[in-house]
Amino acid sequence: MGTEPENTLRSFVAAEQAGLDVIELDLHLSKDEALVVMHDADVDRTTDGTGPIAEQTLDELRALDAGRGERVPVFEEVLDAVRLPLQAEIKDVAAARALAEVMERRDLTGRVEVSSFHDEAIAEIARLLPGVRTALIASRYGTDIVDRAVEAGASTVCLNIRRLTLEVVELAREADLRIIGWVVNTQEHLRLVRALELDGATTDYPEIKRTGRFTA
Repeated sequence: MGTEPENTLRSFVAAEQAGLDVIELDLHLSKDEALVVMHDADVDRTTDGTGPIAEQTLDELRALDAGRGERVPVFEEVLDAVRLPLQAEIKDVAAARALAEVMERRDLTGRVEVSSFHDEAIAEIARLLPGVRTALIASRYGTDIVDRAVEAGASTVCLNIRRLTLEVVELAREADLRIIGWVVNTQEHLRLVRALELDGATTDYPEIKRTGRFTA
């Protein structure tokens, strides 16, 4: 998030207070297989620590400063801290299995949409949790993204707004897919979202809520 340390409880509470519709977050597995909330695969950019998340225990990760004194949160802390719907991005099949366990235990299929850049992760969580809402994310893509989403069982595609074309939008509509644009941080990109009549957009800046419907 552009106004608070990203992927922290502080940022999620700020997004909710700003009146956004959905919170997007990123999940990784720690060395001891806890679902921690962080965008990168390592802690270097967003904390005062170094090294891959997968090589550190939850206790080690919790000892880091994630910005303004914030700790690295675990997924269930976010569930308890805010009431908004969530879009949880997973990076691999192992994370899909861990997330499926939490979602089943806490009955979250109505609240949490699961997203990923990886087709196999989407297919795995759909297998484990029938009826779960899923979204396939893509940065560099062509019209094949629609076939990939359908094959993986996704109901939404989350697409890099800089590469989005009318052809892709029309094909996605024909396949009954929802379309979310990312990252929409400028008025130019906001106008494109509206012109293409997308279902939503992801932004780093909650104040853009004044002119559209967004996740953060």
